[in-house]
Amino acid sequence: MTVKLQQSGFVAKYPLSLRILHWIRALLIFVLLGSGWYMTDLPEDDVVTLSFLYPTHKQFGVLVWLLAVLHLALRWRNSSTLPPTPFDLAPWEKWLSHCIHRLIIAFTLLVPLFGYCMSSSFTQSDGVPFFFISHLPEFLPKNDDAFAVYRALHKYCAYALLGCIGLHIAGALKHGLQDKGGATDVLRRMF
Repeated sequence: MTVKLQQSGFVAKYPLSLRILHWIRALLIFVLLGSGWYMTDLPEDDVVTLSFLYPTHKQFGVLVWLLAVLHLALRWRNSSTLPPTPFDLAPWEKWLSHCIHRLIIAFTLLVPLFGYCMSSSFTQSDGVPFFFISHLPEFLPKNDDAFAVYRALHKYCAYALLGCIGLHIAGALKHGLQDKGGATDVLRRMF
C-alpha cells in the first residue's frame, strides 16, 4: 500500500488486510465480552449454557487468539507500509496511543490463553472445542486450585481489555470527530 496525501493533511491508511482484520477482531471481542458477561450470570447447570454458550465462547476465544497472532505477523510483514504516528499529536497522546495498542494486542493474546488454561485445568471440563476439531489438546493437569487462578486472570484481563478498548474508541472518536479532516484525524486510517 502506498501512503496517501490529502489536501487537509497527511493521511495514511493501514493495509487492507490489517483493516479487515481489525474490524473482524473488534466484532468478535465485543461478542465474546458480552457473552462472557451474560454466561456468568446463568446457572452453571443450565443446558443451553453448558451445551452451547460455553463451547461457542471457547471456540471463538481460540479464534481471537489466532487472529491476534495473525495480526502480529501481518504488522511485521507490512511494517514498511504502516502509517506513521501523526506528527501533530501531543507527546502524551503518542505515548498513550502506543501503550493502548500494545495492551490491546497483549490482552487479546492473554485473555484467550487464560481461558484455555482455565478450561484445561478444570476437573469437570470436557475440553476446548475448536469448530471442526472436537477438542484441542489439553497441556495442563486437572487442578481446581489452578482453575481458580486462571479464572481470575481470565476475568480481570478481560476487564482490562475492555478498559483499553474504551480508551481506544474514545481516542479514535476524539480524533475522528474533533479533529475531523485534520492531520490528527487517525480514524480515517482504519476505513
